[in-house]
Amino acid sequence: MAGPSNAHVERRIDALLKGAIDPHVHSGPSIAARGVDHVELLQQASQAGFAAVVTKDHDYSGVMTAALIRKHFPELKTRIYSSIVLNNVVGGLNPYAVEHTAALGGKIVWLPTLAAENHLRWQAQAQWTHPASTDRMRPVTPVKVLNDDKSVRDDAKEILDIVAKNDMVLASGHLHVSETWIVFEEAQRRGVKRLVFTHPEDIVDASLNDVKGIATMGAFVEHSLCMFLNGSKFKSCEEEDLRKQIDAAGPDKTILCSDLGQVGTFSPLEGFRRGIKLCMDLGYDDEDIRKMVSTNAARALGIDADVAAARSEPAKN
Repeated sequence: MAGPSNAHVERRIDALLKGAIDPHVHSGPSIAARGVDHVELLQQASQAGFAAVVTKDHDYSGVMTAALIRKHFPELKTRIYSSIVLNNVVGGLNPYAVEHTAALGGKIVWLPTLAAENHLRWQAQAQWTHPASTDRMRPVTPVKVLNDDKSVRDDAKEILDIVAKNDMVLASGHLHVSETWIVFEEAQRRGVKRLVFTHPEDIVDASLNDVKGIATMGAFVEHSLCMFLNGSKFKSCEEEDLRKQIDAAGPDKTILCSDLGQVGTFSPLEGFRRGIKLCMDLGYDDEDIRKMVSTNAARALGIDADVAAARSEPAKN
């Protein structure tokens, strides 16, 4: 019996892109070379019918840029949001920077990535240097979120309180999974409702039991499609590994993001198309795929209305 035609598959992908959300995308400008800037990202996402994108830069909060784009490109129906990553350039664990991001509508506070102690250990072992680390930047100073006794630092607690007060998302960044458990438990004690565990498949040394447990505590688990897709220069896992990761948390607690925008690989939009096709090939039905590429991220970000609006409007071609 013949399988579905390529045209039928492409129509399914088109339908699932309508209302999709990419909550972790590396568009530019950035100190690292980018293949797409924030406006180009939004133009492509709007043409495909995405509900929203969230830009992420390791070195700056993009909320000001997002506000300008929303004002000057009203014809682009995809909503653009941004975030802050608690690395050296913003002062590490800097509550002023987090408050400023919140005041301008930022959605996600990422715990340290390139400045995380765990990232620096991983980077040394991997013998790889992030392209943002150039001679234009002084060497990284590790940003610690825990004290020597494994308790959460007071300045980190202050940031957790700001996240809770503003109902923002706290994402684990490149912390080691053992640190993520501690910080997420403290965050919940302090009233943080929105937690996202960042790419357990790479860098953070997480097991499938960690994925299952952190999802059980109420966090969403976010997977970077670029780490599973053939043709991606960031591929570090096999396609079947994605099934194991999804099944550990369950489709109801899984978010798929592109984690793309860099030069030398395909675009965030193409990453989503390929990611949806991979989920189809792994046997997930459209209902579960839609949860993982759209509605779960909407729930995490608190933007359910944007998804409903995007799905009710025809994509702009």
